Amino acid sequence: MLPVSLTTIRVFLHVLAATVWVGGQLTLAFLVPALRATGAETTRVAARAFNRVAWPAFAVLVATGVWNMLQVSGTSDAYRTTLHVKTAVVLVSGVAAFLHTRATSKGLIAAISGLSALAALFLGIMLG
Repeated sequence: MLPVSLTTIRVFLHVLAATVWVGGQLTLAFLVPALRATGAETTRVAARAFNRVAWPAFAVLVATGVWNMLQVSGTSDAYRTTLHVKTAVVLVSGVAAFLHTRATSKGLIAAISGLSALAALFLGIMLG
């Protein structure tokens, strides 16, 4: 059996948090139309429940992302550029998600948050 290292734990936590953040947004995006049919309060309750797990996951993503960046050395210019773009996209996803929780018209902001989360996931795979 392969040994468990701090690197393994760091990457596991990062991927787990990304699964919750990105996967949760995708799942909720498909559930919201059905939830709306049952009433606005159902949608609000589901969104609040999701936020209780999504925001801690986002915090873990940011913390492990910083930890990941501190472990990288001797990278190419292309790698660093991709990392900077990913960092910006993560920021957009977090800000858009925060604004989405405060907005009255939510469609565009939700789309920006979800698409930027997917873009961050894709860029993370590129960096991996």
